Amino acid sequence: MSSSVIRTIPCNSDRFVPVQRTRSCALMCAYVHEQWRIKAFEALQSQRNAIILLQGIYIYYLLCIAAVNLTYTPDLEITTTKSRDCPLECICLSRKQVLCNTGGLEDIPAQQLPDSVEELSLTKNNFPVIKGDAFAGLRVLRKLTLDGNNISSIRPFAFRGLNRLRELSIQHTPLPYIEKFSFAALQNVSVLLLANNKIRYVEGYSFAGTSNVNVILLSNNPLLTIRSHAFAGLTNVNNLIFPSGIRTIEQDAFDGLQHVGQLKLSYMDLFGLQAYTFRGLSHVHSIYIQESDLGVVQRNAFTGLLHVGRLNVLNNKIDLIERLYLRHENYIEVLRFHGNHVLEAPRHAKDVVLKVDTVSAIDNHFPCDCQAHNILESDFVRGNSVEFQRRNYCISPFEYNGKPMNVVDFDLVARCHDNVIQDNLGSGVVGMSRFSALLLIVFLFSTNFFR
Repeated sequence: MSSSVIRTIPCNSDRFVPVQRTRSCALMCAYVHEQWRIKAFEALQSQRNAIILLQGIYIYYLLCIAAVNLTYTPDLEITTTKSRDCPLECICLSRKQVLCNTGGLEDIPAQQLPDSVEELSLTKNNFPVIKGDAFAGLRVLRKLTLDGNNISSIRPFAFRGLNRLRELSIQHTPLPYIEKFSFAALQNVSVLLLANNKIRYVEGYSFAGTSNVNVILLSNNPLLTIRSHAFAGLTNVNNLIFPSGIRTIEQDAFDGLQHVGQLKLSYMDLFGLQAYTFRGLSHVHSIYIQESDLGVVQRNAFTGLLHVGRLNVLNNKIDLIERLYLRHENYIEVLRFHGNHVLEAPRHAKDVVLKVDTVSAIDNHFPCDCQAHNILESDFVRGNSVEFQRRNYCISPFEYNGKPMNVVDFDLVARCHDNVIQDNLGSGVVGMSRFSALLLIVFLFSTNFFR
C-alpha cells in the first residue's frame, strides 16, 4: 500500500482494520460533501418538505460510515489481520512490526505472533526467564528489543534459529550473570546491547558459535569477573567494550576469541594481570588496557596472545612488572606504552623483551633510583636512551617525582644490590634476593671456618 497507516481501530470483535488516507477516500468525502450542500440548498430554495433534507443526511451518513470502516487503496483492496496473530497485550502495527510494551506479559508469546514479524518490541513486561528456543518460528526477525523486563535468567540457546537477527537489545534488567551458551549460535548481528544490567560475571562459552558481530556493549554493569573461556567460540567482532570496575580476569579469559576489531578494558581494579590472561586471543586490530590499576603484571601475562596490530597500555598504575615478554611468535606490530606509573621496575633488564615492530614508550613515570638501570637497559628504550629519558619521568625518589628522567645523572646512581649479585653469579640465576645472597655468604664462610 502506497500511503502510510495513520491509526488502528477495531471494525468488529474479531479483526483490526487499518484506516488510511488515500486519494479515493478523499475524493469520496469531497463528493459526499458537495451532494449534501446541493440537497440542502434545493430544500431551502423550494421550501419543500424536509424529507429531501433528511434523505441527504441519510445518504451522507451511510457514505461516511463506509469511508471510516473500509480501507481504500488505489485498487480498492481491504486488508485485515486476524486476532490470533496479535495477542491482546500487543499492538500489531503491521504483520512485520509488533509492539508488546507494558502489557504485563509473564511469558514470551512467540507462538501467537505472525511468523512474518521483523521488528518485535517486548519491553517492561514481567517474564523472568528467556527459555531456550524462545523465539522459534520467528525466522525473519531482524530487530528484537527486550529492555526493562524482569529478566533474571537467559537459558542456553535462547535465540537459536534467528538467523536474520541484526539488532538485539537487553538493557535495564536485573540480569545477574550471563549463562553458558546464552548467546550461542548468533550470526551476523550488528548490535548486541547488554548495558545497564546487573551482570556480575560471564560464564565460559556464553557466546560459543556466535560470529560476525559489530558491537557487543557491556558498559554500566557491575561486572567483577571475566571467567576462563568466557568468549570462547566468538569470532569476527568489531568492538567488544567492557564496563569499568573489573576486579579479576581469570586465566584464558579470552581463549578462543578471534578476529576482533577493538578490545577495550578500562577503569579496572585488578590485584594483578595474571599469567596467561590473553592466551588464545588472536587476530586483534587494537587492544586497549587503560586508566586502570593493574597491580602486578605477572610473568606470562601476554603469553599466547597472537597477531595483534596495536597493543595499547595507557595511563595505568602498575605496582610491579615481573616480566614483560612479547616475542616474535606473538606477531605484535606496535606496542604503545604511554602515561603509565610504574612503582617498581623489573628485577632485571632482561625481564623486558619486546620483539615487536614498533615500541613507543613515552610520558611514563619510572623509579629513578637504582632500579632505573633495569629500565634504561631494557627493550623499552630501543637504543636511544637520551630521547627516552627526555620523554619519560621519575616517580621516585620523592625529590625527583614528576621531573624528567634526564635531570638525574644515572652514572652516579649505583645498581641495586640484587642485580649486582645476579650479574656476578651469571645471567642464568634470576631474582636472587638479599636474604638468599646472605645465606650463601654465610654458608661459604662457615665451610672455610671449619676446614
